[in-house]
Parts: sequence; structure tokens; C-alpha cells
Amino acid sequence: MAIPSLQDGIDKAGSPIGLLWQPNAEPWTPEVVEREYVGWRQEQAAWHEGVALLNLSHHMFDLWIEGPDATRVLAEYGANNFEKFAIGQAKQYVPVTRDGKIVTDGILARRAENKYLLSGVPAAQHWVQYHAEKGGYDVGFETDASSAFRPGGGDPKLFRYQIQGPLALELIEKVFGGPLPETKFFHSTPVTLDGRDFEALRHGMAGQAGYEFIGPWEHAGYVHEAFLKAGEPLGLVQVGALAYTTPSVESGWIPSPVPGIYVDPELAEYRAWLPLFGIEGKRPLNGSYFSEDIEDFYVSPYELGYGKLIHFGHDFHGRDALLKAKDEPRRTKVTLVFDADDVRRVVGGGEDAGFVLTYARHRVETSAGLVGTTMQTASIDPVGTVLAQTLIDSAHAEPGTEVTVVWGEHPGLGTDPEADLGFPRIRATVQASPFDRHARTEYRRNA
Repeated sequence: MAIPSLQDGIDKAGSPIGLLWQPNAEPWTPEVVEREYVGWRQEQAAWHEGVALLNLSHHMFDLWIEGPDATRVLAEYGANNFEKFAIGQAKQYVPVTRDGKIVTDGILARRAENKYLLSGVPAAQHWVQYHAEKGGYDVGFETDASSAFRPGGGDPKLFRYQIQGPLALELIEKVFGGPLPETKFFHSTPVTLDGRDFEALRHGMAGQAGYEFIGPWEHAGYVHEAFLKAGEPLGLVQVGALAYTTPSVESGWIPSPVPGIYVDPELAEYRAWLPLFGIEGKRPLNGSYFSEDIEDFYVSPYELGYGKLIHFGHDFHGRDALLKAKDEPRRTKVTLVFDADDVRRVVGGGEDAGFVLTYARHRVETSAGLVGTTMQTASIDPVGTVLAQTLIDSAHAEPGTEVTVVWGEHPGLGTDPEADLGFPRIRATVQASPFDRHARTEYRRNA
């Protein structure tokens, strides 16, 4: 029996929205790791005030891309600058459709002259592999799915441990017997721990100092235990799946935007190539903002803040559309700070409001009507309320602007998108994105 494709799913559902719209969908959280170790509040506090260990080994897809045409295919289907891409460096990979809409991003690391590792949500991996195979590029692929989807189960090929927070560098010095070599942001340096070789990627979250340690799974247990033991006197806290999903709300990264692939006739073959039971067919849409047109959910890399990553010095798929859109009006990425009293009133939890996490697209309104949509919303305990990464009309993007968020779940097809369904409103104030000042101003200064 043939495996159903994404196009099969769209045809059966009647439309992309019919396939993807799922009111009250459970928010995604990383697999395998505990949801909480000591509680999400303490875990969030750790990377703000102390030191935190995050296990990223299980939830990301990895795609190794190797061969004489590896750089060529990545450059021809990505908007990044490949003229300046050192071995050992990583970049936020930005693949776009011919209409200049994001497919979704990923972390692309250059491992050797003709070898790369693309990690993250697998939509970008699918895009690159499909076009490489269709175009006859001289390149090979090796895939390691996330632990929830790895065929036959088993362990990942790589471990990934992040050490983050104000005490991160002190802990790292204890583990390795001294400071690591000076390393630029999103560059890696080789490290050795008791004869075990791996690498340290200079990386941070929510503006905090830190590294991501990446290496062969055979060393995972030893490295993990070494950090736990050395970190105990410093109050090291392991971060669970709930808290792990929240730093992006402070750091200004919008995870898993809707890929711009669902209706373009020229991508019919691509949709027939994609499996239905993949990220493109199974990542749900929900929230108070609803449209029957999937294209209303597409986003530009400019809206996501990726304009500085786009390099027009080479020809790439979607270049003309991005060049045209460069100076066109568009939405602005902002952080909404929810009124704490309204959060308790609408979401619940009394004086001690509970954990909030959603990737729902909630309507953002002013007296003029709809002005934007939320993209990810989460409780941030050190801030004392809920924050939401939001795309908003530029006229309403000035910090301090007051808006309201419509909190509810539109039922979907069959109900007017503009119907007043009696959903409660939460007052919110526009602030900059990234919300964290260090992440906003100095985070990538030496990249």
C-alpha cells in the first residue's frame, strides 16, 4: 500500500486548512526528556540567575549533506551568504519559495569543505533533499530522525547538551579544567574531556552566556554526568520539556512558521513527494485567528527578522520575490506583554497562575480591528506574566502601544472568520523583539 502524501491529505480534507485546522491542539514539547525536573519556574530562573543544563538530543531531525555539490544546492535553495561560511560555523538557514515565503528555518553547520549538517524541524531538510534529488546534484544524504520518529527506535547519533546562564562559563571551566578558547557566536571549537572528543558551539538563549556541546552518542552519558557532578555546588538545574519551549519567546525566535508550499501549482510534485505524516501535514493550526486561505498564514523571512541573513550576491530560488519585497510594507515582529491580572482572569490559576504555552494564532486587535496575530505564547516567570511573539501591522508596532488579544479557539470551516464568538480579551502592551535587551543588542555582535 502506498504511503499517503501531503497532497493526498489535502485532497481528502478538501483544502490545506481542512487538513491542518485543529482547535485546542496540544502544544508540542520535546520528547523523551522529563516535562519538569524541579518545576518550570525554577528551571526558567536557572538560566536567568544561575546555570541550567538542557538536553537537546532527542527532538531535532538531523540531515547530513555531503558531496561535491553540497554547497551549490544549499546556496541555490537558501538565501544565506555562502561566500562567508567557515568550517565549524553555523547559520540560521533561510530557504524560501519562489514567492519569497519561508519554508521554515533550520540550523546549518558546515562540518567540512563539502559536508554540512542541517538540524531542526524537518521541513527545511525535506526542501533541500527534494530539490537535490530532482535536480541531479552530486550530493548524498544521511538522516537521523528525532527520537519520537526514529525507525526502529534506538539512540540518536549525536548528543546535544546546552549549558546556559550567568554561571555557565564558571561551570564549563570546572568541567574542562580552564576556559574554552575564545569562540565567536555560532562558531564551534573542538574540546576533549577525559579522552572523549566532541565540540562546543558558542550559543546562548534569552541573552545568556553559554555553549551547546555536540558529539557522538557513545559519549553522551559520560559528558552528561560530568556536567551534573561539577554543577552540583553551583546549583545546576536540569531543564525539562515545558521550560525548554519558552526561551524563544524572550529571544525573538518564532518556531515552525507555516511553510509556504500548500497551493502553488508548481509545487504539486513536491507535495506528492512529501509524506502526509510529516511536519507539513501534521503540525496543527489553531487559535482565535482563522482564515480559509492557507496563504494568510504564510510569512516572509523579513517578518521573522531574517533580513540581515539574506544575501543577494548570489542567485537563489525566490531571490526575485525577496528583492521585490525588501522595501514593501509588512508586519513587524514584536513581543506582547500580557496584563497579569487579565491572564489570571481569563486563563485561570488565581494568584499563582499556571503554566501557559501555545503556538496558536490568536487575533490581536485595537479599536481599528485586526492588527496582528500571535505566533508563540508562554509564561515567563522571571517577567511575572505571559509573553507572546507576535507579527503586527507596522503602524501598531511602537513599544508601549496597547492592544488586546482575543483568547479562544475558532471552530474552523463553516463559521465566519470574523464572527464574534464571545471570546474573552486580554490586554497587552507592545514591546520590542527580542524582549531580552542583551539578546536584542549584543547577542550576535561577534558572530
